[in-house]
Amino acid sequence: MKKAQLILVFILVGGLMAAAGGGAAWWWLNAHTATAQVAEQKPQVDTREYRYVSLDKVIVMLRGREGEPLSHYLALDLVFKTPLESEKTAKAHLPLMRSIAVKAMSAYTFEQAGQMTVDQFAAGINQAYDESYAREPGGKPFVEAMIGKLIIE
Repeated sequence: MKKAQLILVFILVGGLMAAAGGGAAWWWLNAHTATAQVAEQKPQVDTREYRYVSLDKVIVMLRGREGEPLSHYLALDLVFKTPLESEKTAKAHLPLMRSIAVKAMSAYTFEQAGQMTVDQFAAGINQAYDESYAREPGGKPFVEAMIGKLIIE
């Protein structure tokens, strides 16, 4: 009888130790997985040096309603955030960048343009650049197009 009790105690102690070991392994794996996920979520810091290339006086005639006697215009100055190594290419592309901006902005009516925010204009211009430069083998020579000045008349 004592032998059976001793075996039972060893089995219970062994089971408890196995459960404790499994729990510790589970906790350790979860802690390290969570740490790895937090490390992955940290934003990467861009350490490149940038220059800002400007494109001034982009003037676009806005579409009006049919039969409307007055013409309306949109004038904007653009600023391109360009990596230092792409500055020369960005300056060489200014005529193309002007053309893309005019094409994108001329699609708006005076009413649409009057209701848009600067951020919405910038998003539309950046989308037009992304679509246009997707067909270019060298890609965009800039990271972002920003609006320096916007006038709607």
